[in-house]
Amino acid sequence: QVQLVESGGGSVQAGGSLRLSCAASGYTYRYNYMGWFRQAPGKEREGVAGIRIGGGSTSYADSVKGRFTISQDNANATVYLQMNNLKPEDTAVYYCAAGTIWYGGWWYRANEYNYWGQGTQVTVSS
Repeated sequence: QVQLVESGGGSVQAGGSLRLSCAASGYTYRYNYMGWFRQAPGKEREGVAGIRIGGGSTSYADSVKGRFTISQDNANATVYLQMNNLKPEDTAVYYCAAGTIWYGGWWYRANEYNYWGQGTQVTVSS
C-alpha cells in the first residue's frame, strides 16, 4: 500500500502564499506520477498540477499557471505545491494523489490515480 499525508493548508488573504506538502510512504515504487487536485463546495474535483516522479516533467491547470509550482524531493518521497498570488477562487480542499500514468496528457484525470491523501483545507479571503 501507499500512504499519502498532506500538510501546509491554512487561511490566507488574497495575494498571499502557501506551500503544501505531500509525504508518501509504503510501496512508493508502485506509482510514477503524482498530482494535486482540489475540490470546492458544490464543485467537481479538478486537477491542479501533476509531476512525473524522477523525470520531473510538470503540468498545470490553466487557472494556476504562473502562480503554482509543483516540485518533488525524491530522497524524501515528498511532493510540494507552492502557491503564490492566491485568489479567493483557489479556496478548496486540496488532495495529493499518486498513480501510474504513462501518457502525461492524462495527469488531470482523477481516475488515473490509485492512492489519495486525506486532503488539506486552503481558504483564501478577499
